[in-house]
Amino acid sequence: MVADSKSDLSLPKTFACSAFAACVGEVCTIPLDTAKVRLQLQKSAIAGEITQPKYRGLLGTIGTIAREEGLRSLWKGVVPGLHRQCLCGGLRIGMYEPIKNLYVGKDHVGDVPLSKKILAGLTTGALGIMVANPTDLVKVRLQAEGKLAAGVPKRYTGALNAYSAIVRQEGVRALWTGLGPNVARNAIINAAELASYDQVKQTILKIPGFTDNVVTHILSGLGAGFFAVCIGSPVDVMKSRMMGDSAYKNTIDCFVKTLKSDGPVAFYKGFIPNFGRLGSWNVIMFLTLEQAKKYVRELESSKE
Repeated sequence: MVADSKSDLSLPKTFACSAFAACVGEVCTIPLDTAKVRLQLQKSAIAGEITQPKYRGLLGTIGTIAREEGLRSLWKGVVPGLHRQCLCGGLRIGMYEPIKNLYVGKDHVGDVPLSKKILAGLTTGALGIMVANPTDLVKVRLQAEGKLAAGVPKRYTGALNAYSAIVRQEGVRALWTGLGPNVARNAIINAAELASYDQVKQTILKIPGFTDNVVTHILSGLGAGFFAVCIGSPVDVMKSRMMGDSAYKNTIDCFVKTLKSDGPVAFYKGFIPNFGRLGSWNVIMFLTLEQAKKYVRELESSKE
């Protein structure tokens, strides 16, 4: 990604590398994502109540989940999470370079303007999640379920059961619950991630002494994660609440109710775990992506 404005790998190979890199990032960081979802779904105490919030901070939330539900619960939602990354990750990351090249035109020479990178990121992010929204819904539903009282059955026994139960009980359209904020979130975060990674890497490579290596990839990945969280946190909170709680009628209803009950700070609930998640996810994903593409190129060269 980046530096070169034209991709030297075929679309299927780019898609495969992107899906693989996204899945590696998902497996490594989903405990942070589970903590983020729990924090975002946690409602503020009503005035006059002395009840302390169950989840407090990133490490505190992870510790509470591990203590009450077991370590395995931190990977709740990993199966639909991998479904999501294969579909959405492969599409939004794999299609970024071709769409960016389409927007600048085949005769373009020199650095791609930042506006075109952002536009390409918005486009592929929106397209990817339109296809993968059901996987995201199931992932959030599984992550949102905490420790149950004795004798209370689980809402879903697993990912496949969740898909079928949602269709059976709520209808096929329910699989696209929260599509509005999810499209907004993924388009915005995807643009922030890919365009900022692209731009930061491009800038770093112009500094004397820096080359296209692991250090450059790590710095670029951290920059991508930070910009993504700063820009996309409000829609991420609404997406998690709409998917985890059927009490909200639509995006506007969710926004108004969240603002009234929890105040504007609620839209940045889970900011630190979200950055911990997206920052580490971007570093792992982009490092894996760069190495996967390098491996495929070397494999192609050895066959010539």
